[in-house]
Amino acid sequence: MNINIYYGGRGLIEDPTLYVLTKVEGVLEELRVHVNRYNLFELKSSITTLPQTLKEADGIILAACVEWRGIGGYMQEFLDACWLYGDKEKISNIYMSPIVISTTYGEREALADIKNAWELLGGMNCSGICAYVEDSVSFEMNKEYAQIIEKKTENLYRSISQKRKPLPSSSYAIKQNIMKETLDLTPQETEQLSRYASNDKYVRKQKEDIEELANMFKGMLSKQNGMSEYDYIKKFKEAFTPQEGLNVEYAIIIDDMDKTMLIEIDDSDLKIKYSDTTDVDVLSKLSEETLHNIIRGRLTFQRAFMTGEMTAKGNFKNLRLLDVLFPFSDR
Repeated sequence: MNINIYYGGRGLIEDPTLYVLTKVEGVLEELRVHVNRYNLFELKSSITTLPQTLKEADGIILAACVEWRGIGGYMQEFLDACWLYGDKEKISNIYMSPIVISTTYGEREALADIKNAWELLGGMNCSGICAYVEDSVSFEMNKEYAQIIEKKTENLYRSISQKRKPLPSSSYAIKQNIMKETLDLTPQETEQLSRYASNDKYVRKQKEDIEELANMFKGMLSKQNGMSEYDYIKKFKEAFTPQEGLNVEYAIIIDDMDKTMLIEIDDSDLKIKYSDTTDVDVLSKLSEETLHNIIRGRLTFQRAFMTGEMTAKGNFKNLRLLDVLFPFSDR
């Protein structure tokens, strides 16, 4: 028989959960059970791969210490990994016994949380160990407590060896409905995916590739419009109609291009470039499609603002002048 122990605490010497686990391991080894312990705090960079260690297990123990609230991040991350990357068919045949020791409050709630999570994963629950420990030394020296832990461990062994079936639970029906929304992957595919997810370099490279593809598609969209970012500058310069004595700066944020067009006007002098400057008289924001429609004369700046296709802040008198300075509809 193989039983895996997954310890979700921080590994502190004063954690009474470690004492309980030592007692449990001792009993199981006397019963000739092969025990593997996985300390999640030592394996935090590879937790996503740990569901693959369930393959050879007949039963598992999920152990957590409630230091202030809940089961802690490591255990939650492991359960998340089981949901995302675990072999659900294999999990359905695995017995789980929770061990939750609290040094504050909430051990029963945490125990129920673990059991509910395992039921949703499709696994079978066994009775667990749940206790509040105020003084770890007194707890460890208490012989009656030690006997209770030993008896519960023996019951766990019997449940697994005799393959006792639990009564039906509504969690199974909920799980079936939730699983319809998840990817239908083979165990081999989920194992490979979990390895990729734990590889920081791979994840970082995937993010870079996605960003590169997004930029490529943005460029393709501009080509479909027949306009590049520099074509927009050219069109603005061609449409420019100077206004005597006017000195104003505009910044137009083109949202889906991640570009900001800076327009500086000093009487008849016009300067346009792409810049991150937003300290201007009028700051506006629109999509590339809206800008394209304005340049094509299908829309004015004023109408785009009134319909909400363009947002703006600053001097609204200067905002209204945009259609005078750049009368695209007249060209």
